[in-house]
Amino acid sequence: QVQLVESGGGLVQAGGSLRLSCAASGRSFSSYVMGWFRQAPGKEREFVASTTRSGTGTYYADSVKGRFTISRDNAKNVGYLQMNSLKPEDTAVYYCAVHEIGATEYDYWGQGTQVTVSS
Repeated sequence: QVQLVESGGGLVQAGGSLRLSCAASGRSFSSYVMGWFRQAPGKEREFVASTTRSGTGTYYADSVKGRFTISRDNAKNVGYLQMNSLKPEDTAVYYCAVHEIGATEYDYWGQGTQVTVSS
């Protein structure tokens, strides 16, 4: 089992940047595929980005491609989401999540961190 805690959210103006962190504890972080998701008010949760266990493979939603970068430091048990050129439509609660290799769903989720982008 693994516990996840996100941090780094906040209020930023459009065009600004934020870096979210996801601190993992419990079972070895490197055992899990990691992803970031977000949920805006009144909308369903959506996929943002994911990375393989080693961090060498990364995948992005079209809406964030070229602006966001997912990464991880398995030695420190931390995952990151660097968000640049933020837009008001990026406003949401951001969640990190992990799943074991071969799983079809994400097994563990953090509590979320609020990101608000003002125009």
